[in-house]
Amino acid sequence: MSSKFYHPIIGCYLYSIFYDNIHLAAKKGMCNMALIAGLTGEATTTVTHQNTAASVGAGGVEVFGTPMMIALMENAAWRAVVHNLEEGDVTVGTVVNVRHLAATPLGQRVRATAELIEIDGRRLVFNVEAYDEKRKIGEGQHERFIVNLERFNQRID
Repeated sequence: MSSKFYHPIIGCYLYSIFYDNIHLAAKKGMCNMALIAGLTGEATTTVTHQNTAASVGAGGVEVFGTPMMIALMENAAWRAVVHNLEEGDVTVGTVVNVRHLAATPLGQRVRATAELIEIDGRRLVFNVEAYDEKRKIGEGQHERFIVNLERFNQRID
């Protein structure tokens, strides 16, 4: 079931879609109500030689590399919103401000989490954290920007 209504607080027309007791209001070119603060995402990996600091020339140590931890956090943030974007839209990372708190040795699982905490137009702000099998190993904030993939690709060609 679908209907159109004007939302006086947001100041735009919304198209409501009711599905299995979940209410989403989204329409291309309208307000994207499917994105709401509180959405979460998670990504996991296992520490192998390929994702250590030694493999990227960042210190020569066989522990989970900071660039890989950041990539895992970015992936968790992407997973938090990917299914709530308008058709044709993607997100790109624009800001990373994280601390790598502890070293994780080969063989351990690492889990990154992200929570969407702010939506400012097309700018999305996430709290991100990473954990190994023993403790929190990273924390911070990450920003992503919603872009139309077709227009984005045209600009980089």
